[in-house]
Amino acid sequence: MLKEISAGTVIGVLVFLTLKGFDITPLLLLAGVGFLAYWLIEKKGMLSSTFGGKSYIPAVPISFADIGGQETAIRELKEALEFLLRSKQVRAMGIRPLKGILLSGPPGTGKTLMARAAATYTDAVFLAASGSEFIEMYAGVGAQRVRELFNRARELARRQQKKRAIIFIDELEVLGGKRGSHTSHLEYDQTLNQLLVEMDGLKEDQDVQILVIGATNRADLLDPALLRPGRFDRQVRVDLPDREGRLAILKLHTANKPLGPKTDLEAIARETFGFSGAHLESVANEAAILALREKAPVIEQRHLLEAVDKVMLGEKLGRKPTPEELYRLAIHEAGHAVAAELLRPGSVSHVTITSRGQALGYTRQKPEHDIYLYTRDYLEVQIAICLAGAVAETLVLGNRSTGSLNDFKESIRLARVIITSGLSDLGVVGEENLSKEQMHTASTTIINQEEEKVVSLLQPHLPVLKELARNLVEKETITGRELRNLLQEQAKAS
Repeated sequence: MLKEISAGTVIGVLVFLTLKGFDITPLLLLAGVGFLAYWLIEKKGMLSSTFGGKSYIPAVPISFADIGGQETAIRELKEALEFLLRSKQVRAMGIRPLKGILLSGPPGTGKTLMARAAATYTDAVFLAASGSEFIEMYAGVGAQRVRELFNRARELARRQQKKRAIIFIDELEVLGGKRGSHTSHLEYDQTLNQLLVEMDGLKEDQDVQILVIGATNRADLLDPALLRPGRFDRQVRVDLPDREGRLAILKLHTANKPLGPKTDLEAIARETFGFSGAHLESVANEAAILALREKAPVIEQRHLLEAVDKVMLGEKLGRKPTPEELYRLAIHEAGHAVAAELLRPGSVSHVTITSRGQALGYTRQKPEHDIYLYTRDYLEVQIAICLAGAVAETLVLGNRSTGSLNDFKESIRLARVIITSGLSDLGVVGEENLSKEQMHTASTTIINQEEEKVVSLLQPHLPVLKELARNLVEKETITGRELRNLLQEQAKAS
């Protein structure tokens, strides 16, 4: 009613001024600007108020049995979820309620899946969002969205007649970054403050128990106030899977795919050290795509091996090197392969001069076991294998090429690891205490020593290098078994 009276009064005043001969154009322009500002404010408020309903969707039910390779993390998470399931016993023991669980680990390890499985495990309402969805240029919007999120969780739980709700916030470091790090934008700090207030307000005697699960791969960026007891009380590390974990994940993702009788998932698990669950899912998917392209009825081992290469390095490229470049590339990769096989017998999986991604060719090794701690001997062998490509070019062709650039970078990185880990002749030193000249001298000494060893190692095997290079030019790819046969034939001939 008040709006109608105000509108009528304004129109009456404008008509009166017009009849008196006044120019009302400036007044109309001013009114238009005011209406536009009012409309923008109303739109902003509307967007904020519907955030909790549009940005958060219920998850498709998923259980912990659907997640492979994370037994330790799942066990820790289940123990924490017992606080929700056994709330009466918790209250009787005088234990404060669990308010938050932080899942930290590399991307693709299954943090989101674990949060969804936690909701199924506890029969809770599940709401999910990314930390970036809370931050906008308007001050106060993020804080309002945090409030609405918690209110929305309570409303959904009551509507579905459930006693629990889980709020999952991915990329928590965006929302919960250290306060004061965004000097030009206090919206971040206000949003984080509101999240802290909401978590502090969670009580066990409320009709709906709310648990906040955050996920991040940069826990070092989080504000300390988030990590103190009473906020995120539990921190669960979700790491890259080990070999047994990778095998379990591969079995899960190939369960609905037709595998050939000779496929060996254990061999694929051995060759995928460092792969996350997302990588392994992509391997299984790409293998099925390769089989479909060939119109093969089942997925063979070669499809899985090529899928590993594709996920690791990218799709095959249509580069056509000249014959001279192709032979040089073959010599280079033969150097890597022969050195790797001599220094670590049985480690070479295959050698190829097929271009993928940024790699013109590559030698893939399969470690016998997953390795997490490195000795100086191991690192020196890795440096020697990196240098072997350039050394092979020098021994066979008399010079080197720019194809060794990445090998040299990796060699320098490994040499720095030896130095900073206290494994070099310098002893235990702090990297910040070494000048650039000292670091350069120490790393160069290590690399030069390994290069001399590689020259002595490859010199007696020049016939194998040349024969392997010729086979690579002809076939593009050589298996580790073929390489070992060539070395055995040379050993018998000598």
